Amino acid sequence: MASLIALYSLTLVGRALSQGTFDPLRYVDPLIGASNGGNVFPGASLPYGMAKAVADTNSGSNQGGFTLDGAAVTGFSSMHDSGTGGNPSLGNFPLFPYINCPDGDINQCAFPKRTRARFGGFGNSSVSAKPGNFALTLNSGIRAEMTTTHHASLFKFTFPPVGPDGQPSQPLILQDLADLADSRQDNGTVSVDAKTGRITGSARFLPSFGGGNFVLYFCTDFKGDEILDNGVFSNSRASTAVKNLTISRSINGYPLPGGAFVRFKSGAPVLVRTATSFISAARACSYAETEIPTFNFASVSSAATEAWEEKFKPIRVSTTGVSDSLVTNFYSGIYRTMINPQNYTGENPLWFSSEPYFDSFYCIWDLFRSQLPFLTITDPVAVAEMIRSLIDTYRHVGWLPDCRMSLNKGYTQGGSNADNVLADAYLKGIEGGIDWNDGYAAVVKDAEVEPFDWCCQGRGGIDSWKELGYIPVQDFDFKGFGTMTRSISRTLEYSYNDFCIAQMADKMNKTSDKEKYLESSGNWQNLYKEDQPSFWWNGTNTGFTGFFEPRFLNKTWGYQDPLNCSFPDQYSACSLQNTGRETFESSIWEYGFFVPHDQATLMTLYGGPDAFVRRLDYLHDQNITYIGNEPAFLTVFQYHYAGRPALSARRAHFYIPAFFAPTPDGLPGNDDSGAMGSFVAFAMMGLFPNPGQDVYLITPPFFERVNITHPLTGKTAVIRNVGFDPAYRDIYIQSATLDGKPYTRNWIGHSFFTEGKELVLTLGRNESSWGTKVEDLPPSLGTYAGLNGTFSARAAGIKRTRSYKGGFGMLRGR
Repeated sequence: MASLIALYSLTLVGRALSQGTFDPLRYVDPLIGASNGGNVFPGASLPYGMAKAVADTNSGSNQGGFTLDGAAVTGFSSMHDSGTGGNPSLGNFPLFPYINCPDGDINQCAFPKRTRARFGGFGNSSVSAKPGNFALTLNSGIRAEMTTTHHASLFKFTFPPVGPDGQPSQPLILQDLADLADSRQDNGTVSVDAKTGRITGSARFLPSFGGGNFVLYFCTDFKGDEILDNGVFSNSRASTAVKNLTISRSINGYPLPGGAFVRFKSGAPVLVRTATSFISAARACSYAETEIPTFNFASVSSAATEAWEEKFKPIRVSTTGVSDSLVTNFYSGIYRTMINPQNYTGENPLWFSSEPYFDSFYCIWDLFRSQLPFLTITDPVAVAEMIRSLIDTYRHVGWLPDCRMSLNKGYTQGGSNADNVLADAYLKGIEGGIDWNDGYAAVVKDAEVEPFDWCCQGRGGIDSWKELGYIPVQDFDFKGFGTMTRSISRTLEYSYNDFCIAQMADKMNKTSDKEKYLESSGNWQNLYKEDQPSFWWNGTNTGFTGFFEPRFLNKTWGYQDPLNCSFPDQYSACSLQNTGRETFESSIWEYGFFVPHDQATLMTLYGGPDAFVRRLDYLHDQNITYIGNEPAFLTVFQYHYAGRPALSARRAHFYIPAFFAPTPDGLPGNDDSGAMGSFVAFAMMGLFPNPGQDVYLITPPFFERVNITHPLTGKTAVIRNVGFDPAYRDIYIQSATLDGKPYTRNWIGHSFFTEGKELVLTLGRNESSWGTKVEDLPPSLGTYAGLNGTFSARAAGIKRTRSYKGGFGMLRGR
């Protein structure tokens, strides 16, 4: 009887999940990461939307516009990125409302951003954020609500009947030719129509993490109250007699404040419709008029909610026994994967093309690891458009970008990691109009042709790479230029980039290319120094020997402390500084595990599976790594390669929720355009990708059941836990079945999602033998040794015979 009840219960759960009675949006909190350096954009947006409306604060960590850290609001703007590092991004042409100007004198209203901040205080309890909507109340009593279409934002300002001076409300709303970073260049222009109050203008700005500049245009209309007067302001003074302004940047490095304003008669709520365009003010006005023709706030808000509901349809989880905080963690993570990149199709003035154009790839060094692989499952149509955009950028710019924002090249952090993105999508069958021949030409060019500005695209040091098999420290590179650091991390990343190219070549039957890039994918071994020890700064030996180290052009060894740029190291320069180390934002200890395609050989160099596990444990237990940065992600699950998938499950539960909480300060680092969100979503879903390969590493989901309906095939993949323990003590897989048949591999392929298979995991409290045999380990180029025999495992997608004790056969994702 008990088993029948359980079966009936599961049937009801499955029916509820499939019939859509579950509303995931109630578990989405856009404010997660709005303080403590999460740098998220918490405002109103459509999935991948260009318009992103939110209040902007004057925090020192306002890269996403708004923060919940006590900073004041300086404006409300419609262009933002999410989760980025670098300088604050976008925030162009902010609006700011006043109840009135004291004594009716416009010059007693504060126009400059720094000055008006004293009127921008608000209480955190007044803030409301949900997908497609954002609102807060200023301490002055003004309620600001906002929602968006794809290119336009609609703000609603509701005013108290009287101002702080006791005078009747006579609202003034200004619009500033500024941005978050105060980066305006050259001359900005603004005009206000005396009759309608329409404000149009433009200005030139700088991108937040790259070279170049961009011009942005805007168009703003008002409705809801009768216009009293309008005009322009320059610095701290305004005039109703002047309707047009061209203003210089100024001479002291800080842009001279300037813009326009509209004042209203009665204090009735005012609706403000504003849109932006990289093409022209006329194009911005067209977006506004087409997408928001009637200023109907409720209608626009409802449409935004429906757009998000559609994107959340593929994934449903059983919440039985699971705390709301964990469910919120999960769905909010998914939400943040669809804020960036942004669909700017039709908004690229740099070249004419019928292909999609996506911007705000910020940056692919972060996104390739989990964010884009997650969207490959849940939104393959959008991923296909992103891939087409990357390839089209190659066609017109010359190379695939590693980072791109605001129409400009961003700085390359390591390898040519768009190669990994293309390979991941190609291996998983993403089509959608992609010209894969051009895609392959693009990744080969990354490997073969050095750009003059490899700071911002492609690879540097290609001559040394080909001659020496590594990137030397203090390389002599006269063909191209970039920051001459990161020789270790670039060598490791170039190796994996080449492996990804080899996989594409293999699937395209380009045999000679496959062999060529498979060979160079082993170049990482040329920087392995087997006798290199590692000591803590107090002289304590870590007990481990054998680390990657820099090498010079003459093949002699350089030296970098393996613990430099680790989490405890608070002194080393580890980014793109000219004084930076030979690893980027990560230590040699952590980069020591970045050989995603050949864990078997790496494990052998480290002394076998037991020594590999001890080293992984030390990396995590001694806080050498930090989960707030993307290189840590895969290390949580690399125990699978040593035949210890139970330890990967334990690590996942160690980090979630301890380092990821559904609170404004709940992220361990900046969200990096949804990278942190996708890590949480994958880990809680129970399948984590080795990105660039057709491999997902299996751990038990944090839910009794997960349903993933593929948007193109319509088939639903199911992961189900038998013996699910909401207290998360029973987190170890004892056995598994795939479509009802015993399944012992500790990994699975992408067809699981496209074909709608069912993976059933029986859980227990202790580590078991499931997934520990040599034939159950994930693919690797090298030979596993020391784990119940040896075998040679091909990497996913590479057609090589895999042999192990007991038989021979082809290894394919299932």
